[in-house]
Amino acid sequence: MKGGRKILIKLTDYPKIYCPFVRKNYKVNVEDWQKHGRELELRSPSVRLVTGEINPGFEWVFEDSDTIAVEKLDGTNVKLLTENGRLISLYNRKNAIDPLSLISSKGRIAIIEGVFRSISKGYVKADGEQCGEVIGKRINKNIYHLDHCMWYPFDKAIDHLSYRSFHEHERSFSGWSDWFKNYLISRFSSKTGITIMAEGLVFYNLRRKELKQTYQAKLRRDMFSWFYEDKIRIYYDTEY
Repeated sequence: MKGGRKILIKLTDYPKIYCPFVRKNYKVNVEDWQKHGRELELRSPSVRLVTGEINPGFEWVFEDSDTIAVEKLDGTNVKLLTENGRLISLYNRKNAIDPLSLISSKGRIAIIEGVFRSISKGYVKADGEQCGEVIGKRINKNIYHLDHCMWYPFDKAIDHLSYRSFHEHERSFSGWSDWFKNYLISRFSSKTGITIMAEGLVFYNLRRKELKQTYQAKLRRDMFSWFYEDKIRIYYDTEY
């Protein structure tokens, strides 16, 4: 406490996770962007797409048998710290949230609700720094059709949202493009009785994590050109 005010312990920002493919920027038709840009979450008349070229340093995603694929949940990243069963610190990326502060919690009620709901479900460990995704009502588009919010820890996702079918698809640009476009059903949503496409995957290699090597990569459906082509024209000859 300082001057009667609680000081939240600053947590490290969650490290950026890179794509296993090289991505390039392409211009899109401006009129199409004006019609559909908001819907497709494009802030400018351009789109950043994956190519068939492997991102240097991410060969392990394609070649290492220890690599697994886990559903990437569509929410907002939240990290927390607990100590002896008490919530010590809470961050939404770089933004500190004090659940007891009327100012800090303003506009972040969904996150606070999600964390405390998951505490009641036993998802939060008694000690340590933990990372996860808050999903559900009032978060993004609530694609999972939840009537509440919840914080879903990444450790739990590895255990419960990994895809056995990962090893049935060729680890290549064309193999994953077909899988993502036609067959990548959300494992989380299937547990709630609805069928929607997953936002994408996070690739993990826990053996590499133990060796202090890069062990995560991500790939989303909206990184492929087919995600846009029925609504906007992409100019592939105007890479920039």
